[in-house]
Amino acid sequence: MRRADKDDKPTVYQRVVLKNASPHHYMKIHLVLQDASTRLSAVELKQFIITGLKSLYGEVGAALNFDLLKYDEDTLTALLRVYSRGLVKLWSSLTLLGSYQNQACAFRVLQVSPFLLSLTGNSRDLQLD
Repeated sequence: MRRADKDDKPTVYQRVVLKNASPHHYMKIHLVLQDASTRLSAVELKQFIITGLKSLYGEVGAALNFDLLKYDEDTLTALLRVYSRGLVKLWSSLTLLGSYQNQACAFRVLQVSPFLLSLTGNSRDLQLD
């Protein structure tokens, strides 16, 4: 039990925000093209992304360091690694890319995470024979 003569002080709440310590972010992206039969190689895809960065942010944007870790030419799905400080620039340039070789296109960002393991797949992707 508490003593009645003791003053009750209001509870103080403090919001603590921790910055992510991970130097990189990983993005799983999918390119949707108007003509589904069009195929891009990994080099062409990376050059297309660099072109988008350059058109939005100029030479500084084109110099943004990112890696194409994995790319599937059949599904046009890729896994990118970018420094955390460049994530917003890369994401915004992907969002604003709208045409590839005079045909409509769009990038769909499927997943973003500071942890590569979280983008490797999930149980719903497994096919049981």
